[in-house]
Amino acid sequence: MSVSPWLSPKQNLIRFTTPTASPRYNLPLIRSNFANALAGGSADMAVNSVRVAVAQMTSVNNLSSNFATCSRLVKEAVSAGAKLICFPEDFSFMPASEGESQKIAEPLDGPIMNQYCSLARESRIWLSLGGFQEKGPDDQHFYNTHVIVDDTGTITSSYRKIHLFDVDVPGGRVYKESSYTKAGEHIVAVDSPIGRLGPTVCYDLRFPELYLQLRFQHNAQVLLVPSAFTKETGEAHWEILLRSRAIENQCYVIAAAQAGKANEKRESYGDSLIIDPWGKIVGRLSDRLATGIAVADIDFDLIEAVRTRLPIAQQRKPFDFWKPAST
Repeated sequence: MSVSPWLSPKQNLIRFTTPTASPRYNLPLIRSNFANALAGGSADMAVNSVRVAVAQMTSVNNLSSNFATCSRLVKEAVSAGAKLICFPEDFSFMPASEGESQKIAEPLDGPIMNQYCSLARESRIWLSLGGFQEKGPDDQHFYNTHVIVDDTGTITSSYRKIHLFDVDVPGGRVYKESSYTKAGEHIVAVDSPIGRLGPTVCYDLRFPELYLQLRFQHNAQVLLVPSAFTKETGEAHWEILLRSRAIENQCYVIAAAQAGKANEKRESYGDSLIIDPWGKIVGRLSDRLATGIAVADIDFDLIEAVRTRLPIAQQRKPFDFWKPAST
């Protein structure tokens, strides 16, 4: 099991006493004193948590306007004591017409991303920038890229969205993301002050294999899901899919969302969430469509408590166990 590399050995040390009777699993007690709930006795433990912020916004097809909004939300996150703030998909630019994203797409060392790197450095906070239009292999395609920037303004990792949104939404419109986006091919995980991160983007959420890989192959503790879910799919599936990814992987899930009408063609569901490894929502904006932030503490002891009590990492079958059925 993985622990945060940002914490000292003493902070990561947890000692249990042997219970005299079978303990009862009481999640509220675990959140306040998890060792007593698990072991029925006392524990010697240090405070072992770090604050994170999730942002919600309605991006438009104006780079300067979106940067101003992101800068304001960064200031709010810093004031709240957050070490990292997560922004939604299309945070820097939401196209209003076909071809706009291809025109503004840039390499990760271009002026748009450099502006956000400077914001991180000046504010001394990590940024999760999910859904950036990175220059693609040709003029017709870009990468939908989730960029992690540290508090010195350095890009520590970038993940290119693997699963592209090619669907006919019931009650909505037809989307064909592959017509203008090149799919990524690699899973990415990176260490940070809030634990080991597993970055994904939006439609990836519907493919649990990716998140299983992040947890069991790459030791992720916090799964990031920046999104611009449609109103129709968000109403039906947003919260339940996010809570499922948290529960089945025993990870925190941070889901920054676009909210409301960006233009006449695009309306997003909103409802940015922070979910703990037991599937409980611990951070949420009071208004599903508002621009703002929610904060919560990533509790490393809770991650360890849930994984210790339900040891699925030891009980699960390896990926190569599941061979095709014989005919």
